[in-house]
Amino acid sequence: MKLCSIASGSSGNCIYVGTGKTNLLVDAGISGKRIEAGLAELLVDAAKIDGILITHEHSDHIKGLGVITRRYGLPIYATKGTIEAMLATKDLAKTPHELIHEISADRPFELNDITINPIHISHDAADPVAYRFTSDGRSVAVMTDLGKYDEYIIDNLKGVSALLLEANHDVNMLEAGKYPYYLKQRILSDRGHLSNDTAGELTEILLSAGNDLKTVLLGHLSKENNYDKLAYETVRMEIGLSGERLMPSLADFRLMVAGRDKRSECIAV
Repeated sequence: MKLCSIASGSSGNCIYVGTGKTNLLVDAGISGKRIEAGLAELLVDAAKIDGILITHEHSDHIKGLGVITRRYGLPIYATKGTIEAMLATKDLAKTPHELIHEISADRPFELNDITINPIHISHDAADPVAYRFTSDGRSVAVMTDLGKYDEYIIDNLKGVSALLLEANHDVNMLEAGKYPYYLKQRILSDRGHLSNDTAGELTEILLSAGNDLKTVLLGHLSKENNYDKLAYETVRMEIGLSGERLMPSLADFRLMVAGRDKRSECIAV
């Protein structure tokens, strides 16, 4: 199974997960043209996508969904609340109902050789979820747009080999930045976004739980309140704080940052 970010950031998100038999997208928050180009770099025909899994209805996750769905007739998978919110938008209001498939958190389903588990997340959207994918005994997960993590999130991420994890902002940059007060409070709230520090804490917990996690790809970075090197160094320092206790898990562990405007390296598990 492969995990690859076509684009990941506060301005647009589209993630590829696939095997030799199945091609999936998580979100379509960039233009249809960019989605097609990103898939072409992966040698995947956009018409061969088996499903688009939507995390929630915010525009940076669905802005290209109408175009790509109408062009290729691709099936969409989303929770009931997300479907209702998407159909209320002008661009998606006329989406053929036969293309829309309702899913629920904690109710796994299968698309060909991939088992997909939607995971409830805390975010200011109608009914948001993250996703865990399992095929041939290996798992990867896409976990962004959550204001907090808890034991439920940790339990759902244990055992994954690769994880695309939100590291949205640096708290000091956000607090000192130009965003209005209400927006800062929204981002910092339990229904907002994970900071670099919190992403590091969660990564450390998962590494401490065992040796399964081999790669973390930091994603959904804010253009205004974060940058690649800062996110990387903050998380690296966080997971290094436990020293010898984590050394076995860190021996072959890779930390990477997903680009906002370019495809990431493909992670194979």
